[in-house]
Amino acid sequence: MSGLYAHQKAAMEQMKSGCVLCGEVGSGKSRTALAYFTAKVCGGYSTYDGAHSCLRRPRPLYVITTARKRDTMDWDTEAVPFLISSEGFSVCEFHVDSWNNIGKYTDVHGAFFIFDEQRSVGRGAWSKAFLKIAKGNDWVMLTATPGDVWMDYATLFIANGFYRNITEFRNEHVVYSRFAKYPKIDRYVNTGKLERLRKRILIPMEFSKEAVRHEEWIKVGYDEELYAKFAVNRWNAYENEPILNASQYCQLCRRVVNEDRRRCEAVWNILNRCRKAIIFYNYNYELSLLSEMLLERQYPHAEWNGHRHNPLPDGEVWAYLVQYTAGAEGWNCVTTDTVIFYSLNYSYKIMEQAQGRIDRMNTPYKDLWYYFVFCDADIDKAVRRCLKRKTIFNEKAFAGL
Repeated sequence: MSGLYAHQKAAMEQMKSGCVLCGEVGSGKSRTALAYFTAKVCGGYSTYDGAHSCLRRPRPLYVITTARKRDTMDWDTEAVPFLISSEGFSVCEFHVDSWNNIGKYTDVHGAFFIFDEQRSVGRGAWSKAFLKIAKGNDWVMLTATPGDVWMDYATLFIANGFYRNITEFRNEHVVYSRFAKYPKIDRYVNTGKLERLRKRILIPMEFSKEAVRHEEWIKVGYDEELYAKFAVNRWNAYENEPILNASQYCQLCRRVVNEDRRRCEAVWNILNRCRKAIIFYNYNYELSLLSEMLLERQYPHAEWNGHRHNPLPDGEVWAYLVQYTAGAEGWNCVTTDTVIFYSLNYSYKIMEQAQGRIDRMNTPYKDLWYYFVFCDADIDKAVRRCLKRKTIFNEKAFAGL
């Protein structure tokens, strides 16, 4: 496997059906999984430079990935050097689809599945479909963030046969709070066993990066008087009515700080220095402010969100406005060294994925720059604390409603 890096070769030798290939964004998990499939599963050999022997044990290959990766055909591009294709000549049957359509493949048997990103958490439709597929097929999962708490690993453990079902897992390891009004996990027990099981399925991809990440936190002001109307009086000043719940309270507080024009000016100052940048945002009103500013100043820009799927801009000056949910994962950019976070996302996983869009092994840059715009409002400080602890922001706990 001369086309693989040393850390990819080492990981491939440890891989087995039911494993989770865990590596930072940009570490080459897709290439490693395809090499494992052709060499270990199908008995072929690939140098990743086009040379490829016939597969002695060919099997259908299914890739379940993000909608964006499917639409932009990232996996098709990755598979070409292995002579795998969904169109034209291919050494094996090849299908790529999104997690949204995972239910279509529950009747497939005897194939090999690559699950790109961890989406099997919980007891929803995706998790149930994943378990059905895992029973009748060999599979591997690729992710940079396999789980924050032990419940995130429950489905993976069940798929590997360590537990019969979620009930057995809960009975053995989960202690619920006695005083909560809803099922709330108080603590986990027998975690030594969980540590051993996790070690059995996680295959780490450790490598030293040449590019160095630099973080800068840009502090801006906000309308403290308007913020107090929400935070102190618990009154919706936009609709002139009481705040109904914790979610609305947090959304309104965020709107006050994120709509402040000083935030846009901070972004503009960064753009004047770096010239090319990806800008992540959360809400539509943030997009309106950013696009309005860029249009007024005739700054070339494009968008990726639920409504527009513009490609990355070309040239020496541009801004790429990306909504977290739509574009935090599943694409790469090596034409800029700068990411600006107009507002913070609640999820550490999403923030890490967003940073990984420019942190690739083939980036030509030695230094990567990440600018986080924030203010001193309680809502921003609380979200920032959660990100530092690598936990998800809890609206109910913050609002106290």
